[in-house]
Amino acid sequence: MLIGLIGRPNAGKSTFFKAVTMADVLIANYPFATIKPNTGVAYVKIPDLAAEFGKVSEPREGYVKNKWRFVGFELMDVAGLVEGASEGKGLGNEFLNDLANANAFIHVVDMSGESDGEGKPTENYDPCLDIKIIERELDLWYLGIFKKVWRTFSRTVEAKKKNFAEAVARQFSGLKVSEGDVKEVVLKSGLDVEHPAKWREDEILKFASMLRKISKPMIIAANKVDRPNGKENFEKVKEEFDYPIVACFAEGELALKEADKHGLINYVPGEKDFKVLKKGSEKQSEGLKVIKKVMREFKGTGVQSVLDKVVFDVLNYITVYPAGSKLVDSQGRVLPDCFLMPSGSTALDFAFRLHSDIGNGFVKAIDIKTKRAVGKDYVLKQGDGLEIMVR
Repeated sequence: MLIGLIGRPNAGKSTFFKAVTMADVLIANYPFATIKPNTGVAYVKIPDLAAEFGKVSEPREGYVKNKWRFVGFELMDVAGLVEGASEGKGLGNEFLNDLANANAFIHVVDMSGESDGEGKPTENYDPCLDIKIIERELDLWYLGIFKKVWRTFSRTVEAKKKNFAEAVARQFSGLKVSEGDVKEVVLKSGLDVEHPAKWREDEILKFASMLRKISKPMIIAANKVDRPNGKENFEKVKEEFDYPIVACFAEGELALKEADKHGLINYVPGEKDFKVLKKGSEKQSEGLKVIKKVMREFKGTGVQSVLDKVVFDVLNYITVYPAGSKLVDSQGRVLPDCFLMPSGSTALDFAFRLHSDIGNGFVKAIDIKTKRAVGKDYVLKQGDGLEIMVR
C-alpha cells in the first residue's frame, strides 16, 4: 500500500511526513523545500492482539506501545503543488507522476490562512482555494494522461467492440485504476460508453475527474489548526467539502515524538494526552504546555487519526495476524507479523498473501480467538488471528 502526501508549498507536508515517519527530511518555511519525493513508513494503530492472551507482540516490522500495535505502510511526500502543476509549473507534472501508484492521497491543507497558494506569507488566505486548486490540478493530470492515448484507444475500443471498463482498466492500470472503478464511473456519469470516440473534451474531463476521485480517494489533513484562524477555517472547510476532514497539528505531533524519543514524556500516538517523565528546558516545558492546550481542544494532535482514517475508512482495509496456536513463530517471537488486507478478503486470500504454497495447500484456518475452524471462503474481520492449516 502506498499513500501519497500532497498539498501546496509550505502547507506543512514535510512536518507531517517527519512526524509520522521520523525520517530525516528538510523542514523549511519557504516554498519547494522538498524537491525529490521522500518515502518512509507510516503506521496505523490497532489493539495488540497478544494482549488478549496476556502477552506482548514482538513485531518484525512496526512496534508495540502500551498495548497498541503500529502496523506500517508506505508514505510518499512530493513537492508542493501549485496552480499549473499539471502543465509543469514548479515541475508539478513530474511530482504528480511520482504519485501514479498511490492508493489514496492525504491532502495537507494549511488552516492558518497565513500563506498563499504558492506558499508565500500573506494574511487571511482562504484554505478552500487550496483544495479547489489541487482538485483541479489532479483532474487535469488525469486528463493529460488520458488525452495522450484517448483518440486511438477510444476508436479501437469502439471498432472492436471491446468491454469498455476492462479496456480502460488495462490501459490505465499504472494509475491503480480497476475495472470496478471504471464500472462505478460509467454507472454514475451517464456517458455513452458505446461511442467513446465521439466524446467531447468536457466529457473526457468529466470521466477523468470522476475516475480520479474513485481510484485515488482523498482525505484532508486540516493542518495548523492551532493558529489564530485555524479553528474558524477548519469549520469553513468542513462546510464546503464532502471529503473526510480531520483537524491536525503536525508540528505538535513532531514535538511530542521528539520529546518521547528523548525520554522527556511518555506519548502514544493518537492519545489525547501525554505524561511528563522528567523536566526539560524552560522552552521545552512551555512548548509542551501549549501542545497540551491544543490537544485538549481537539482531543489529540489529529495526525494519527488521519493515518487510521485513510487506511481503515477511506481505503477500507483491515489488519490480520498469522498466528499459531501458541502465538509464537519458530524462533519464539510472539505474533511477529500483522498484515493489511482489503476488506472482503477471505481466509484463502490471506493464505496466498502469506505464500503461494500456503494458498495452494490450504485445508482450513483456525480462528485463534474462538478456536473454531473456518473454510477458505471465511471473510476476514478486523484484528483476526488465523492459523492456516495446509495439506
